[in-house]
Amino acid sequence: MRPQYEYGDAVRIIRNVRNDGTYPGEKTGTLLIRRGSVGYVRDVGTFLQDQLIYSVHFLDADRIVGCREEELQPESALWIPSQFEFHDRVATVLPLGIQGRVLVQVGEIGEVLRVLRDPDTGVSYHVHFPDRNTLIVPENALTAAPAAAPTA
Repeated sequence: MRPQYEYGDAVRIIRNVRNDGTYPGEKTGTLLIRRGSVGYVRDVGTFLQDQLIYSVHFLDADRIVGCREEELQPESALWIPSQFEFHDRVATVLPLGIQGRVLVQVGEIGEVLRVLRDPDTGVSYHVHFPDRNTLIVPENALTAAPAAAPTA
């Protein structure tokens, strides 16, 4: 195992990092670093002898977080920011269909399962709508879903 990144390299985190219970002073599940943030490699180690773990200092958040190599990309690599994230609830602002048949009406709520970034077409998402298949939806066809009403 040879590390792809070395001490001082600028890297971008490509997924949100939440506290898995190992980050001191924060509740489990707390968002530590938002995807797209840039940090600098401080150290490289291993976990279970088969995974490289990078200690990355994210200056804007003033946090040092352990990241796996597959969670990082060089800071200089193309990055396309997105409005929504995995598990976000979204609502449609356009009817969605396939071959002229409308499958999802305006205002229907779905859940983002995956973010797709393409330098030519921009951001789109795999969105699951209840009682339907998962659809690939462009970002401009979505808005944030209203907050769910609290249950008693």
